[in-house]
Amino acid sequence: MEKKVFVVSLGCPKNLVDTEVMLGLLGQLGYRTCAEPEEAELILVNTCGFIQSAAAEAVDEILRLAAVKAANPELKLVVTGCLVQRYGQELIRELPEVDLFVGTENLLELPAQVSALFQGSSPSSRTALGGPRFLMHSGLPRQVSTPPHRAYLKITEGCSNRCSYCVIPAIRGPLRSRPLDDVLAEAARLDRAGVKELTLIGQDLTAYGLDLADKDAGLPELLVRLLAETSIPWLRLLYLYPHRLDDRLLRLLADNGRLTPYLDIPLQHVSPKVLRAMNRPAQTGGIEELFARIRGLLPQAAIRSTFIVGFPGEDEEDVRRLENFLRRERLDHVGVFAYSNEEGSAAAKLPGRLGEREKNRRRDRLLRLQAGISLAKNQALIGRVVPVLVEGVSAETELLLEGRMPTQAPEIDGCVYITDGNCAPGDLVRVRITEAHTYDLVGEIVG
Repeated sequence: MEKKVFVVSLGCPKNLVDTEVMLGLLGQLGYRTCAEPEEAELILVNTCGFIQSAAAEAVDEILRLAAVKAANPELKLVVTGCLVQRYGQELIRELPEVDLFVGTENLLELPAQVSALFQGSSPSSRTALGGPRFLMHSGLPRQVSTPPHRAYLKITEGCSNRCSYCVIPAIRGPLRSRPLDDVLAEAARLDRAGVKELTLIGQDLTAYGLDLADKDAGLPELLVRLLAETSIPWLRLLYLYPHRLDDRLLRLLADNGRLTPYLDIPLQHVSPKVLRAMNRPAQTGGIEELFARIRGLLPQAAIRSTFIVGFPGEDEEDVRRLENFLRRERLDHVGVFAYSNEEGSAAAKLPGRLGEREKNRRRDRLLRLQAGISLAKNQALIGRVVPVLVEGVSAETELLLEGRMPTQAPEIDGCVYITDGNCAPGDLVRVRITEAHTYDLVGEIVG
C-alpha cells in the first residue's frame, strides 16, 4: 500500500543528493512524496548544520513541523543530516517531539529504523549515529527531485583540506572519492533519463581521486570519460580549489564546448595574513596569475568566488585588499559572507573577534562594490545572442519563462527572463539579450 512522506531538504546540493537517496530508500518501503505535511504519515527533514544560521533555520523548521505532528499523534517525525551528525545527543535531549534522528553516516539505516517506528518498537535511543563512513554509490536507489532536465552528481564525500573556520571534516569526515567507473555508471543512467545539464559536486572537486589507489583517476580523467561515454550537453563543475586548478583541467574546459565555461573557485580572502590564519593557500599573486591563465585559455569563462569577511584578526587594510582585488579582477559572480565562529573549529580559539555589526558592515560594503561590477558585465551582454537552457515558467511571474546561460549555475546565480519565443522546459535555445539588471538578464528567443 502506498504511504506518503513529506520532505524538507535544507542546505547545499550535496545535501539534496542525500535527500534523493533517502527518498529512493523510502520508496522501496512504498513511500511517495506529498505536497503538505498534513497529508503524510511520515515527515522527513534533512538538515544543514554547517554554520549557526543554518542550524537555527533547521531547528525552526523542525519545530514548525513538530506542531503539525502534535495535531496528529500517528504522524512520525524523522530528522536527518549534518545537524544531527554534529549535535545528535544534544538534539535528543532538546527535541523530544522528534521520533528518530539519523546522521549523515548512517543514511542506509533509515528504512529499517522507519519500519521499526511504525511497528511500535522504538529505535534504540531514537537515533542512528556513528558507524562506518558513508559513500554514495550508483547501486543506491535515488529519486531525483530537480527538474528532469538537470541533476547533480556527487563524486566525493567529506573533505581533507582542514580550513580553520570549517567543521565539514568533523561532520562529514575526510575525503572519500567514488570509484571512477561507479561515477560513470550513474552519469550514464542520468543521461538515459534525459538530463541536459549535469552538475558535478563535492566539497572540493579538484581533490577527486587523491585518495584512490588508481592514481590515474582524477578529475581530468573523469571529465574525459564523461565526454566520451555520455551525450549530456552541459557538464558543470562545483567547486574548484584554487591551488589544484592546473592547465590540464583548464585546457579541457577550453577545448570542449560541453564543459560549461564556469569556474567556481572559493578564495575566501586575498590577504596573506588572513589566508594563513584560515589555513588556506596564502599566495595572492598566485591567484592573480591563475586568473590570467584562465582568461588566456578561456576568455568566455565566468569566474565565481566566495569570500569571508570579519575573520578574527582581519583589519581595515585586509578589507581594502579585498576591495582592490574585486575592482582589479572584475569577477562575474561573487558571494560575501560574514564570518561565523563555529564551535569545534580551529578558528574558534583565535583572538581578535569582531562584532556582528562590523562584520555585516564589511560584507555589505563589498557586496555594493560587486553589484556595480556585475551590472556592468551584464550590460555588456546586451545585443549578444547566447545559449540558454530553459527552466520553465518564471518563479517571479507566470507571464515570463526563465532559463540560464552556461555561465549561470542553478540555484546560485541569476537567470535569463525570456519575453518572446516558443520553448519548453529543458530546451536549449538561442536568446538575444535585450535588457540587463544586476544579477539577471532579459531576452528573446531567436532562430
